[in-house]
Amino acid sequence: MSNTPAAAASSSSKSKAGGTSQAPEKRKPLFQKELQHMMYGFGDEQNPLPEIVALVEDIVVEYVTDLTHKAQEIGSKRGRLLVDDFLYLIRKDLPKLNRCRELLAMQEELKQARKAFDVDEEKITSLDCLIHPFFFYEQASSFLFFG
Repeated sequence: MSNTPAAAASSSSKSKAGGTSQAPEKRKPLFQKELQHMMYGFGDEQNPLPEIVALVEDIVVEYVTDLTHKAQEIGSKRGRLLVDDFLYLIRKDLPKLNRCRELLAMQEELKQARKAFDVDEEKITSLDCLIHPFFFYEQASSFLFFG
């Protein structure tokens, strides 16, 4: 058996179906546009065949579902699911692990920036209440008309 994604997808679907030939379940496409853009970014045609995009989507959805079920099994021992459960599962795949850590660090940085921005915005609105509403109008009009 080869190690191609198509062979992996067909072998995994056969193993789930118990070796019988069942019709694949029909579901709504979730990531077709995003996958087309990603495939193009990695060197595929700008408009790949819909069958290929559907196959890649099946592989991605199966991988994410499988990873989530494994993380849920790990988290059920504690009673809740954590990000660390996913990091534990991909610990041997260093590029994925490093990318996840990088994205988590960026998420935390964005959260801190939003928090700081919200605090600054609250200070500004509280200062606006203290300043007379026509203050800026009076300043601007005196500047424009009296130079």
